[in-house]
Amino acid sequence: MGSPKKMLWLYSLPMFISVIFQQIYNIADSVIVGKFVGEDALAAVGASYPITMLFMAVAVGSNIGCSVVISQYFGAKKMGRLKTAVSTILISTLVISGVLTIIGVLLSGIFMKIVNTPENIFHSGNLYLKIYNGGFIFLYFYNVATGIFNSLGDSRTPLYFLIGSSVGNIVLDLIFVVVFKMDVAGAAAATVIAQGAACILALITLKFRISAIKTDEESEKFSWDMFKNVSSIAVPSILQQSFISIGNLFIQVLVNGFGSSVIAGYSAAVKLNTFTVTSFTTLGNGVSGFTAQNVGAGKLDRVKEGFKGGFMLAALLAIVSFIVFFFFGDWAIGLFMDEGGSKALETGKMFLKIVSPFYIVVCAKLTADGVLRGAGAMGYFMVATFTDLILRVMLSFVLSMVIGETGIWLSWPIGWTIATIMSLYFFLSGKWKKAYSFS
Repeated sequence: MGSPKKMLWLYSLPMFISVIFQQIYNIADSVIVGKFVGEDALAAVGASYPITMLFMAVAVGSNIGCSVVISQYFGAKKMGRLKTAVSTILISTLVISGVLTIIGVLLSGIFMKIVNTPENIFHSGNLYLKIYNGGFIFLYFYNVATGIFNSLGDSRTPLYFLIGSSVGNIVLDLIFVVVFKMDVAGAAAATVIAQGAACILALITLKFRISAIKTDEESEKFSWDMFKNVSSIAVPSILQQSFISIGNLFIQVLVNGFGSSVIAGYSAAVKLNTFTVTSFTTLGNGVSGFTAQNVGAGKLDRVKEGFKGGFMLAALLAIVSFIVFFFFGDWAIGLFMDEGGSKALETGKMFLKIVSPFYIVVCAKLTADGVLRGAGAMGYFMVATFTDLILRVMLSFVLSMVIGETGIWLSWPIGWTIATIMSLYFFLSGKWKKAYSFS
């Protein structure tokens, strides 16, 4: 086998490019709506964003769980169990995503009320959320399919689908919002159509890919034991992602209390922040897959080299993002709005100036988390993650009462720093080596 660092970079690079394209078309919705519809429309999309991320958390957590378990079987060359895992995962996905899609559509208005959405943007935000949630089944299946491809060592195939989907989404955004004047509904519809196309193509390709795998034994279509095995990784990952999103919902409630201009500025800044942090998370997922395959193959000595490679790649992105957001915040936030939104612009700039210097810290946490998750050390992983979440939410409420919205932004680096210390301790102590087991 080749250098762990080189292999990890080759494995992770397509995943990294994928998340860039995925975030680009998420950002494109806000940029096009903000530029061509207005600040209130941008605020409406922003107010619904933490709710869409709560649903996304379930999809991403499932992606992680599927990827880790299948990577373990792939590394151990247990192809019969691998095929059982894939079919069990897809059947489960159909049921879970269908239920969540219905819930998302029916309860969108209630969700918008929970986050204290201002009256002047409530209708637009609710409409955007309802349409977006209507396509959640596509988003869920695509994320699960991506996790399966990645666990088989193929991170390029889902990248090709995502590039096409991203380009299509931006084109449809321009057509629906600029040409047909559909406002926020057009942006949501563009996202659903683009995600649906990528989902269908990914599932068709995956079917042929799995069918081509030859096994000596007959694989089961659905196994409750396998479902429990996948759930043991997926559920903690879903809880981790979901609790983060729930924490962001609480923070959104605070932000919404400061009016639509602050909401608009926060919406723009948090999209840029999410772009960067999600990139770190994706690299961490690459480390998870790398760790799982090497642990499954009994090659624990390669894991630390994988961590170093993943951290180096994430650190490069952290440095670039810090330079852009800290020194060129005017330009970055200005992408989302026309001149005249001075309060929104200043809000977004302040958020980025406070959080961007700590990107190097959070990328260390997420890389260490990748090792813990890939080895199945979910208890340590969740302790560090929930510490970050609880601190950020509590400090947001306390500090916002003292110094206003700036106090909310200050809570992020404090939570990140303390949780990073914990994750690095769990990784460097080697506790993750005792957590791995599967059948």
